[in-house]
Amino acid sequence: MSYQVLARKYRPKNFDSLVGQEHVVRALTHALEQKRLHHAYLFTGTRGVGKTTLSRILAKALNCQGTDGSGDITAHPCGVCEACVAIDAGRFVDYIEMDAASNRGVDEMAQLLEQAVYAPSNARFKVYMIDEVHMLSNHAFNAMLKTLEEPPPHIKFILATTDPQKIPVTVLSRCMQFNLKQMPPAQIVGHLENILGQEAISFDAPALRLLAQGAQGSMRDALSLTDQAIAYAAGKVTLDAVQGMLGALDQAYLVRMLDALAARDAKALLDIADEMASRSLSWSSALQDLGTLLNRIAIAQTVPSAVPDDLPEREDIVRLAPMFSPEDVQLYYQIVVHGRHELGLAPDEYSGFTMTLLRMLAFAPIDGGGIAVAAPAPSAARAASAAAASAAGAAATAASSAAAARSTSAPAITTKAPPSTAAASTSAEKPASRAMAALAAARASKILTPAPSMQAANAVETAEPSSAVPTNSVSTPVPTASAAISANANANANVPSSPTAITSATSTVIANTSGLDWPVLVKQLSLRGVARQLAMQSELLSYEDNGQAHSIRIRVPLDTLLSAGSKEKLMTALSEHLGKSVQLDTEIGATKITAHAAEVAEEAERQRNAEQTLQEDPFVQTLMREFGATIVPGSVRPL
Repeated sequence: MSYQVLARKYRPKNFDSLVGQEHVVRALTHALEQKRLHHAYLFTGTRGVGKTTLSRILAKALNCQGTDGSGDITAHPCGVCEACVAIDAGRFVDYIEMDAASNRGVDEMAQLLEQAVYAPSNARFKVYMIDEVHMLSNHAFNAMLKTLEEPPPHIKFILATTDPQKIPVTVLSRCMQFNLKQMPPAQIVGHLENILGQEAISFDAPALRLLAQGAQGSMRDALSLTDQAIAYAAGKVTLDAVQGMLGALDQAYLVRMLDALAARDAKALLDIADEMASRSLSWSSALQDLGTLLNRIAIAQTVPSAVPDDLPEREDIVRLAPMFSPEDVQLYYQIVVHGRHELGLAPDEYSGFTMTLLRMLAFAPIDGGGIAVAAPAPSAARAASAAAASAAGAAATAASSAAAARSTSAPAITTKAPPSTAAASTSAEKPASRAMAALAAARASKILTPAPSMQAANAVETAEPSSAVPTNSVSTPVPTASAAISANANANANVPSSPTAITSATSTVIANTSGLDWPVLVKQLSLRGVARQLAMQSELLSYEDNGQAHSIRIRVPLDTLLSAGSKEKLMTALSEHLGKSVQLDTEIGATKITAHAAEVAEEAERQRNAEQTLQEDPFVQTLMREFGATIVPGSVRPL
């Protein structure tokens, strides 16, 4: 008798023996029990998850005749009647399985539909199972649409595919769709244990987990790999045999790497890499397994009970978990993932792998919050850096102490916790490490940096506004004209810069406007586009109200602002707002006091107030006075 592979020998025969698709089994069972049957079913999912198996079980449930020949539609087919036996053997005349990959044309589909009109010969329903249905041509899909929507009462369609995205939506809308999930490794392991127990084959539990991981969610792949492992190990499944068969990396290498990383031992890391090179192991697989190991360590740190008990390296994971902080593990994981992605860009894979290991070592966080440097260089420049780092470390320590004493109302400054005394003494032996640690702590605050003093950077005098612009019934109070002139002084060379000149210009504008505040007025107008830019960037020269109409004359900086009917739109908006007709005259020239300038002045004033508030903060003044800290120019933003 010929040998039958495990995947075929142990194919589930009913819903109860199906593994890993409980959501589909539940829906189909209820539908069969209540006789609420759809005419077309679509099963989607990756290879080896049970699409064909489900279609055969469903066909048996629809056509089961019972052990006495008087059965009906059932969710529990008997498996012994003529229909059940014939469907399991693949010779039931009214259950037709068609491979759409080799019968994808419209002619094959037309032939199938012609036969569908005939009643079943020896069953309740004629069931058509079309596998890999996404391979059908567009004409074939169109040919089956009408029959798929309104088939004869004795016809049931079961469609299966690994790529539902390629199926037209007109077909999807006519089917009841079930998405089959990939098998979790734990369910695959349990199923393999059951099968190997029935086969009386000895096995190692860690070997089954390796097989489950190699199957990548496919039960058929897992059974095929198990067949291969049995043949490879001469009738048993052992961990060494499975590792050799799959080319899996010995986890001991990875555990030794993490031990060397925890000890900051660069030589040990390179020695391990050389051992792996002598065995011609896959560097990409090594980084993949290292990322998996780091993931399990992170899980062990947060949810220790979630680490499976049957993991071969479980004891090492539990031992390594307290040796690294969660931040360390996250950083190492990110470096490993990027290192695997960059292997193809490296001069060779060995160089890419070793650089990934050295990068993990170089960027290993130390207790001070900085970055560990593997080899310090004893030179005069490094000695100077160490001295500067010592002062910066003292500054960070004092800043942290002051921050702890203050309330939490100082969000502009963030400090890291100072290193302990033991860490400081260890850091003294590595001046470069202390320098990098202090620099990282200073940069992290985004406030403290070795830059020129803020007093010198902000040594610019600003004139205080001397008086407010009078208002009338049309406008509301806004920032004064002198403030607008002060803000626009750097942008326009014609604007007076001294307080005396500003006061003179302000007096002239007030006299000309007769109390009309042009910047406030234009902000109240409903304008958009070029017309709004015309209003915002123009300056009021004269204003007259003769009782019947308003006569307004403005100066415009660019003649392009008068294009596209913007002047007429501005006149209309002014007339609607003032309640009278408006005569608007324009001239081209440099502008000084505009609504745009007022906005700039207001924003500049808010910026100055924010910077002044920060500079006057007692905590900031303490840092600047005692430790020489400075505020990064441009880093302060008003709320």
